[in-house]
Amino acid sequence: MHLVIFLRPLLACGALAAAAALVVLPASGAATADCVPVATWVSPGPSGAQPVAAAELLTRLARQSVVLLGEAHDNAEHHRWQLQTITVLHALRPNMVLAFEMFPRRVQPALERWVAGELTETEFLAAAEWPRVWNVDAQLYLPIFHFARMNRVPMVALNVDREFTRTVNAKGFDAVPAAKREGVTRPAAPSAAYLDFLLPIYGSHDHPVRDAGKVDRNDPAFLRFVESQQIWDRAMAQGIAAASARQPKPLVVAILGASHAARGFGVPHQLKDLGVANVAWLLPWERGGDCSRLTAGYADAVFGVAANGATDDASRRPRLGVRIETVGDSVRVQQVEKGSIAEAAGIREGDIVSAAAGVAVKEPDDLRAAVQRQAPGTWLPLRITRQGETLDIIAKFPPAAP
Repeated sequence: MHLVIFLRPLLACGALAAAAALVVLPASGAATADCVPVATWVSPGPSGAQPVAAAELLTRLARQSVVLLGEAHDNAEHHRWQLQTITVLHALRPNMVLAFEMFPRRVQPALERWVAGELTETEFLAAAEWPRVWNVDAQLYLPIFHFARMNRVPMVALNVDREFTRTVNAKGFDAVPAAKREGVTRPAAPSAAYLDFLLPIYGSHDHPVRDAGKVDRNDPAFLRFVESQQIWDRAMAQGIAAASARQPKPLVVAILGASHAARGFGVPHQLKDLGVANVAWLLPWERGGDCSRLTAGYADAVFGVAANGATDDASRRPRLGVRIETVGDSVRVQQVEKGSIAEAAGIREGDIVSAAAGVAVKEPDDLRAAVQRQAPGTWLPLRITRQGETLDIIAKFPPAAP
């Protein structure tokens, strides 16, 4: 990985030069069919996606209380975009806190020791239990961690133990003893739009005999499914709110999965319930994405990145070519890259992946691990659920290049 090459020129820049780094526009008159051209900011609205000047946008964001930066966890380009955005915001407002979905609250001391310069990379990742709690290539995140350390920006752990959310999914929030809730309070009631979004996902996951369109939104099992998803959102929102309450008031920038921010259903909804105002959420947008999703409220702004975010050593590792999200105890396909192994196998947006090579897939890491174990030239059996129907498909990985 050579992400540090990207980091150095940004750190050498002053505030104006750093801000200019984001003002990258296509050549005048350049024709493109993309709704979000690479290297441009776009603001979704009622009349469609509208270009927005980077300097104006970033200056406004620096005055917010909270900025959420979404991601697909294993996409290198998304992390480069996050680092670039963090760098500019820090130049404009140095009093900053960086908050991370990737770390459970129990490892907070490790984050503090890292920022203080007391731990090596290896010691930090071990103390933060990285292989156990996240299991995504740490090299994708280390440039951001080093930025925090170099500039003494506090890092905050936002997540909770996964057993907590699994118990909520199986038994409900009330079944979890107060002592095991890690301080997480009852989530704000979900919006009707959020329920409409989750209903077909629930109907397709592990319910092959059900017609997704006939699932009752008052079904207790469905409501537990929703509640388990909201526990993550509530936990992160509470951590962000606590960081935002520090004095003098910082800008809190949170790094989290895109599904926790998109459409405002997740963390933004919970932050509003907690009384945190002036919250913005930003998302990366890969070339070829479905432009119909860019409706008002999807995000305050999106930034165009290359569809294949891996341009270094990661590009030579096995790649299925899907963008996935966690929804309750499910792994849902958000997007399928054009020309990818996934597209050739017949995977579609909205599919629920339930097994890979005969092993249950309940979290994104389960699918990533199966793909990473795949040798070039081999086939990976996948079981998916699509609109209540269970399908077995084969993802065929090409032989290694000579």
